[in-house]
Amino acid sequence: MFDFLISTLTIAGIYGLMALGLNLQAGVSGLLNFGHIAFAGIGAYATGIAVQAGWSPLAGAALGVLAAMLLGWCVARLGRQLGADYWGIATLAIAEILRTVATNEDWLTGGANGISGIPSLFDGLGRPWSALAFLGVVLAAVALFALLARRLANGRFGRALRLMREEPQLAVCMGYDLRQLKSHAIMTGAAVTALGGSLYAHYMSFVGPDYMVASETFLLWTMLMIGGLGNTAGVLVGVVLVQSAYALVPFAKDYFHFSSDLAGALRLGLIGAILLACLLWRSQGLVPEKLRKMP
Repeated sequence: MFDFLISTLTIAGIYGLMALGLNLQAGVSGLLNFGHIAFAGIGAYATGIAVQAGWSPLAGAALGVLAAMLLGWCVARLGRQLGADYWGIATLAIAEILRTVATNEDWLTGGANGISGIPSLFDGLGRPWSALAFLGVVLAAVALFALLARRLANGRFGRALRLMREEPQLAVCMGYDLRQLKSHAIMTGAAVTALGGSLYAHYMSFVGPDYMVASETFLLWTMLMIGGLGNTAGVLVGVVLVQSAYALVPFAKDYFHFSSDLAGALRLGLIGAILLACLLWRSQGLVPEKLRKMP
């Protein structure tokens, strides 16, 4: 039970980092990024490739962050004439292209088999201290980036992003460069998400193409919509609620003797019911974004 709790909290923390990155793009900036999980995949693969080359975990994480930021810069400049919805579809296509490349380029990514043997950060400590130390690193990263995200969102940069989201023409009239704002938002969110992907690779000791399936992006969107788009605290509430639902289903499976297939369907149905309830009765999420109003 202790190991299960530590594992659940660790996975929740890693998803929390990814969700914080998506919230800066989708919640604060209003950018429909449906390929966000590609940034986590870039971070995870960079870590795996760096470890194979004999690099340190820190160097692997830095490589992943830089590669994700470069991808974010390219994505931000994708289709300047595309509307928001078409741009979102284009980001989904980019993520699928990267997943296809990762599946087929055996010489670099290990192909469909992925890259295994990625060491954990604290293997030398032994159980359970290695798991506790890793959890401490994850929670410290979540706390640090949650504070930074809150400061960014409440500062001048965040106000500019919200103005771009709500009144883009007014933002242009006030002298803001929307393309530059979009680039900064996506690159910052990509960096945080890539760090989450790097930690996930170390935790699972593996990285493969399944890390970049579209359902992972939509799971992050679900967390944001349940918790509250644009609100850092809301994002973390959504992550905890969704991960709690994931963790409770195995107990229900053992208690009621469900089959594995039924348990998987129950997990998806439970999360879908929570999302539907929020959309019907709390359309802005459980912890909605609070905007300052002019007196």
